Amino acid sequence: MFHVKHLLGAIMSSQQDVRAPILREITLNSERAKRVDAAKLVPPAKTRIITVSNQKGGVGKTTTAVNVAAALAIKGLRVLVIDLDPQGNASTALGVEHHNGVPGSYEVLVDGSAVGPLVQRSPEHENLFCLPASINLAGAEIDMVNVDRREKVLASALATYVDETAPRIDFIFIDSPPSLGLLTVNALVAATEVLVPIQCEYYALEGVTQLIANIERVKKALNPSLDISSILLTMFDNRTNLSTDVANEVRKYFPEQTLAATIPRSVRLSEAPSYGQTAITFDPKNSGSLAYQEAAIELAQRGDHL
Repeated sequence: MFHVKHLLGAIMSSQQDVRAPILREITLNSERAKRVDAAKLVPPAKTRIITVSNQKGGVGKTTTAVNVAAALAIKGLRVLVIDLDPQGNASTALGVEHHNGVPGSYEVLVDGSAVGPLVQRSPEHENLFCLPASINLAGAEIDMVNVDRREKVLASALATYVDETAPRIDFIFIDSPPSLGLLTVNALVAATEVLVPIQCEYYALEGVTQLIANIERVKKALNPSLDISSILLTMFDNRTNLSTDVANEVRKYFPEQTLAATIPRSVRLSEAPSYGQTAITFDPKNSGSLAYQEAAIELAQRGDHL
């Protein structure tokens, strides 16, 4: 009998040990959610156009674009996401149609169509809009070979859209492909800011230098107004020293640009797009969702860097 009681006691103690971190996380997230809800955002003095870019794939680029956009929209700002990735993942996450035959970013770049009539309102929020990407976008770089001033097509189209749209759009996020082709160049030329998601893994650091060099090339040759305004650490795993080391290195070399918010690894962030939602609406109290809301608030409160 003594042994049974001892065993039951050990099991109960073990269960308490397991529950303790979970309860702490629930309490912490509840406090974070209250701070997020209480935050008030002021619209920028003029439309901020931000390209979310990283030449390395799988760093959370699209996840960052749609969740930051959704968080700002929920806070009362009018936000447009431009999907420039042929895979159309941003369009999927925002719940807008983007099958073959639905006009979107391809028609803007190749046919010279106006942005406004092709923008769709996302069911995520009344303040959130999307210019979708169809599979046709995969051939856009070839189709644009003979287009005049082809590096500046998107910049010109967005300038017209911003001037003609009322009420005004406060933020435009451009989700670009993970490469430095003509689509990404158009995204960089159209923007004044670059938001760079950096995965907290060793190989992510190797590509940062090349990414910055390429952005500087575009800035020098085509868009002198372009700056890396924000860096967001993604896929952070607090159980590993590597994530901490990478985060510390990024903050060391980019102390002003790196946002304080850090995005953790989260299954819920990955699940949300399969339901045609952002994580912000799919599970707003999840650690990953809260981190993106905190990042969005910080990005907006920093104000226009110009």
